[in-house]
Amino acid sequence: MSLAIRSAREIVGELTDRRLSAETLLRMTLDRIAEVNPSVNAIVGMADEGDLLAEARACDQSALRGPLHGLPIAVKDLVNVKGLKSTRGSPIFADFVPETDDLIAARLRAAGAILIGKTNTPEFGLGSHTFNPVYGATRNPYDPSRTCGGSSGGAAVALATGMLALADGSDMMGSLRNPAAWGNVYGFRPSWGRVPSEPVGDTFLHQLSTLGPMARSPDDLALLLDVISGPDPRQPHARDAEKVGAVMAGDLTGKRIGWLGDWGGAYPMEAGLLDQCVHAVDVLADLGCILEEVEPPFPAEALWESWTTLRSWSVAASLDPLAAHKDSLKDTAIWEMERGQSFSALDVHAASVIRSEWFTCAARLFDRYDALVLPATQVWPFDVALDYPTTISGHALDTYHRWMEVVIPVSLIGLPCLAAPAGFSQTGLPAGIQIFGPRGSDADLLGLGAAYHEATRWPQLRPAFPQQEAVT
Repeated sequence: MSLAIRSAREIVGELTDRRLSAETLLRMTLDRIAEVNPSVNAIVGMADEGDLLAEARACDQSALRGPLHGLPIAVKDLVNVKGLKSTRGSPIFADFVPETDDLIAARLRAAGAILIGKTNTPEFGLGSHTFNPVYGATRNPYDPSRTCGGSSGGAAVALATGMLALADGSDMMGSLRNPAAWGNVYGFRPSWGRVPSEPVGDTFLHQLSTLGPMARSPDDLALLLDVISGPDPRQPHARDAEKVGAVMAGDLTGKRIGWLGDWGGAYPMEAGLLDQCVHAVDVLADLGCILEEVEPPFPAEALWESWTTLRSWSVAASLDPLAAHKDSLKDTAIWEMERGQSFSALDVHAASVIRSEWFTCAARLFDRYDALVLPATQVWPFDVALDYPTTISGHALDTYHRWMEVVIPVSLIGLPCLAAPAGFSQTGLPAGIQIFGPRGSDADLLGLGAAYHEATRWPQLRPAFPQQEAVT
């Protein structure tokens, strides 16, 4: 079976049993990158090949270090990795090589992974379209003239094309859900706090963004989620949760699923996208779920007001150390910074009150439903040369990110969410759905996703170009 569609858990199993050597796997990975990456530009900032091969040989000669022993992984270029150029997609950091690993990179190393390079991201991760002035744009492997989404775009494309078996992502405003949808792969935004962020600066106030796994199946998501999860004593809100372990398709009979659609028309959708997502939701009904359409449970504009205030406040705080380099920042970063700086403390408080009200409302919904479903995007993958959409089906958009408004009900209150493939348009463009539940329901969502995956297997049925030789 092609490495491009094989399970990461299977590959790790062969590495663990020594049926597959880390050196052989690394050479195949490097060959695959050389074959595919020039067309899509997903993996950047590669480590020295000789150093990587030496590390792989050392893995083959050593005792097992952890559950990812010998598995090549490229880390999102918002994460500092010791010895690798870590640019955040910005010319300010174009030559920056960290001397230490960020927490997630350290956890990957401790699990035995070989960190081979970085996956491309938008500048500072802003905007769901992966392009930056350091490495350029990452292209959609199903149509290279179109975007792959973002900000975890490089990660999604590396998975879709078989350059990686697992990838890390991060998600504030759909940053792993959007590229998972447009890459025909899976992404998982965990319950906020399950995967701790880097313990620097403020660790109390900002609760919008989280790290999470990406893969070609829910079971592979669980494999990586268990590696990167767990509390850190330096993080006050880090959640202690049981390991998920392997997830398998179970009986979904009687599971209550609420379909939110386009939130009563509040979220404009490009033609055909909503219908494609309905087909995906119908799979859950075929598996025995009780499916109900849900009326908008909360005013969409109130969610947007809360979200844009808290997001700009958070982004402004993170970019504040770069104020002296303001002329080097992209327009959207400057917009977020100036907007966030304009808010009073009571403005932020008012936004958080709305957030609190939505959390209470959602809790009541989960008394009735085991999970809720929304589309993962509001548009199909757009022209790679376009910075961002300004209209959707005739609806004018007032910000650079309004076209991803559909993700904020999840992000605003830190809910766990599975981004799952939803099939393809008549022209071959991928779509996706968001399946989300109450905080702490991570394992349940992955189990539901495993059943959905067995019924659909979109990443395996429609792998991205080009195919490759099987692992032997």
